Amino acid sequence: MNDIRIPLSDKNIAQLSTPSDGWYLARDTELKGFFVVVGKRKRTFTVQGDLRQGGKRASSIRVSIGDTRELTTRAARAIAKEYLAQISRGQHPKKAKQDGDTGPGPVGNEANTDVATVTLRQAWQRYLEAHLIRKGRSEKTISGYRDHVERLFAEWLDTSLGELAIDPARVAKKHDDITNENGPYIANGCMRTLRAIYNHACKTNRSLPRDNPADAVDWNEEKRRDTGMGASDLTEWFRELAALENSVRREFHLLTLLCGSRTAALQQVKPCHVDFRRRTLRGRKRAFDIPLSREMILCLIRAIRFGRQMYPLQSRKWIFPGDSESGHLAETKEDRDTLSKWGNDLRQTFRTIATAAGVSEFDAKLLMNHSIPGVNAGYVTRHKLLEDHLRSQQQAIGTAVFCAIGKMLTKDAALRDWLGRCASRVAGGRQMKRGDLGEAQDRIRPAA
Repeated sequence: MNDIRIPLSDKNIAQLSTPSDGWYLARDTELKGFFVVVGKRKRTFTVQGDLRQGGKRASSIRVSIGDTRELTTRAARAIAKEYLAQISRGQHPKKAKQDGDTGPGPVGNEANTDVATVTLRQAWQRYLEAHLIRKGRSEKTISGYRDHVERLFAEWLDTSLGELAIDPARVAKKHDDITNENGPYIANGCMRTLRAIYNHACKTNRSLPRDNPADAVDWNEEKRRDTGMGASDLTEWFRELAALENSVRREFHLLTLLCGSRTAALQQVKPCHVDFRRRTLRGRKRAFDIPLSREMILCLIRAIRFGRQMYPLQSRKWIFPGDSESGHLAETKEDRDTLSKWGNDLRQTFRTIATAAGVSEFDAKLLMNHSIPGVNAGYVTRHKLLEDHLRSQQQAIGTAVFCAIGKMLTKDAALRDWLGRCASRVAGGRQMKRGDLGEAQDRIRPAA
């Protein structure tokens, strides 16, 4: 087979075809001289560069880095950069290792001392402040990392990262123990956290070993949870939702279904984020406005009214107020016996209903504010699609959701009282008018 050029990644390498005979090279498009030798039985990370002596090219050498089954592409690329730097200085990487040259950074006892001082606790604190907080990661994300480090890795907090790096079997055993005690998904998540913290620490501690200790882990297989509903499941779910005692929580779950947003983002929606005149809801990240269908608008109006009735003080700041310390809904999980689907189940349902409603995969990703892969996606101006195209797609999904419950909207007393045309279960006993969006906008302005 002929050599190829691709962006080397774990996924792309796994998809490379195996030659029927001989071998071929898959060269990296990002780092010149870095490639994978693809053979019938194994695939090897390799670098190639020109050794120079006296400013002249003496020879071209290839140096193997390691088997792709034992190294991640990220780790191999880091090693490749160091090898290529040594080659450019006229040093053979393998010979430099034999002679005791560890490359850039401290060597000998000085290196060991530096490694010993970088504990997991110190590396975590820097990662928390310099990466997670500085980049505006959500409280939920930070809480997940903190749980991994401070609870599941508590016994390692004062252990140096260097000790973990030179004893990868210890890390692999920890992964096995967490798998048995806490489950495969949490075990994988913990090791991803450790891998991220170690890689971040390597940026400011050049004496740390290049190999990430988390690379020794045999990862548990993970399958996407398939918990979304189809159109035929919505009738029973709406009955369950109508029976919820807390009206604010009821509207929260309905809006999650209608827009497919993450619960953490919707929890922090403020009245000033809603523009009823433009029919948009401002997203927290990427400065993206979510188009509102008619059903979403009515849901938001009800949420505002119920919130003002139940939580007069908190509703001045939040669309979905609550008794939490923050003043908004902080915990949106329900008893499965009370409400069978919530949270990410509703995001999956949104995506499922969108497909049934004829919404394209590209449009569905835009509506859910997902990143769009590929160069061409960078030329799509989202807000230019908002006014007409995306709003019509959003409306198609909302219509499909309510068509699925059909006549139940008028036959079921609880649903009729909640969602019917003459619904009066609103703050102050005032009826809700479907078309009066301007009046609704004026009413929420004082709370913004």
